[in-house]
Order: sequence, then C-alpha cells, then structure tokens
Amino acid sequence: MPGLFITFEGGEASGKSTQVKRLERRLARTGRKVLTVHEPGHTEIGSAIRQLLLHANEGRLMRNETELLLFAASRAQLVGEVVRPALERGLVVVSDRFYDSTTVYQGIGRGLDVTFIKSLNEFVVGACNPDRTFLLDLDVEESRVRQMRRVRPVGRQDRMEQLTKDFFERVRRGYLELARQEPDRVKVIDAARTEDQVEEAIWNEINGLLN
Repeated sequence: MPGLFITFEGGEASGKSTQVKRLERRLARTGRKVLTVHEPGHTEIGSAIRQLLLHANEGRLMRNETELLLFAASRAQLVGEVVRPALERGLVVVSDRFYDSTTVYQGIGRGLDVTFIKSLNEFVVGACNPDRTFLLDLDVEESRVRQMRRVRPVGRQDRMEQLTKDFFERVRRGYLELARQEPDRVKVIDAARTEDQVEEAIWNEINGLLN
C-alpha cells in the first residue's frame, strides 16, 4: 500500500499529542503500519536542536532568523532520515507539527518573510508534503487555561509557551488563513470539544483517505 502522511497543527494545549496517540492506535487496529514523529526532534540531531530552541539558557538571546533556520534544520534531518524512508516503505506517518508551524509561528507570529519561509520549507521537504493536515483550533484563552492545568514543575514553560497572548492570537489567525487557502489539505477541527468527539471528527476524514 502507498504511504500516507498525516500532520497535526494548532496552538499550545490544543490536544495534538493526545490525538496523535489516538489516531496511531486506531490506524494500527486496521492493520496499517504506523510511525509517529514530532517536531522539533525525533532524531538525535533534531533532539539536540529542540533542546537549544526550547529549553537551553542560550535561547534567551536567539534571533528570530536563527530560530527559523534551526526549526528548518531539524525538519530536514527528520524528513531525510525518517519520514521519507517510512513513506517509501508504505507506512502511515503521523507527525505532531510540520512545516505549517514554521509558516505560522515564525512567519505570521514573528513577522518574518512568509514568501521566503515557504521557499525554505519547499527546499527542506522536497516532495514530502502532508496528504492531510488536521488543525486543532482552540481559543487562546482556553489554551491558557489548559496549560495551567498541565502537570509539570512550577515555572517550566518552554521558550515558545512563554510568548504573549497577542503572539498566539496572530498564530491562530495565521492557521485559519492557511486552512482557508488550502481547504483540501488542511481540515479545521474544533478542539474545544471532548477528546472522543475530536477523535471521531479526525477519523471521519482519515477514512476517506484510507478508502
């Protein structure tokens, strides 16, 4: 069977990781071989870049342009080392974030050149584009409430989670604009619903691809 590439996008605490795990289990029950990945990270090089981007003290001084290129570098390694070979073997690859995050966070959120970012994304991934992208859309205030409920050491938000409400409002608008521009690929899912309801909405879309 041909490979299938599914990506999940959305703001902080929108439920991406939960739905990735649920989709992985559901796909496995159909007999499909599934590989789940996340960005940035998953490879050894990507994990080192993730630490620098999100947690290292040095990140306090990071320029927006540096941030953009580090995300792209992690993605280049992930695609070449993991994603493309898995798709060529006929696996279903499910990714927690992919290049849409860079377009929206570094382009719309940070204000960097979106045209350049799209060219950079194309250079990094080549023809390795998602077959379907699920945008888990959530109000920014609800996102912040969910983050407060997370079990974690006090004060341990990563560098991106510490950004302002205005930043995340721009991110949300950017994601919804992407969905408007690419309605066949990007499907908006109301992430304010229950986890079971979100899972069913995603599965209804996936069923069409599998059939």
